[in-house]
Amino acid sequence: MYYNKKHISLAKNMRSNMTKEEVKLWNILRAKNFYNLKFKRQVLIGEYIADFVCPEKMLIIELDGSQHNEDNNIENDKNRTAYLEQQGYKVIRFWNNEVWDNIDGVCEVIKRETLS
Repeated sequence: MYYNKKHISLAKNMRSNMTKEEVKLWNILRAKNFYNLKFKRQVLIGEYIADFVCPEKMLIIELDGSQHNEDNNIENDKNRTAYLEQQGYKVIRFWNNEVWDNIDGVCEVIKRETLS
């Protein structure tokens, strides 16, 4: 699949400059620490960059900050999710504050989605 060089560069930059919430979750998911499942971060899928992807389970995990609650971003996220689901992925989303306030609950949802 052909990828736009701009998107490749952006994904690399995002891997180098993860948010503190992404770092917290990544420390749990990385290196097959989470139920021996392989996760990748900032993965290009079409024109989109997914926060975390488990290719084996066709699962995408997105972490959303407050900007995702704005009208135009809500619509963009719906379109993005629809596209990713058309590619065969299941998309689950968490608010950034959930990572800080309830990481065990976040991990439980991910576990349920990956082990079911």
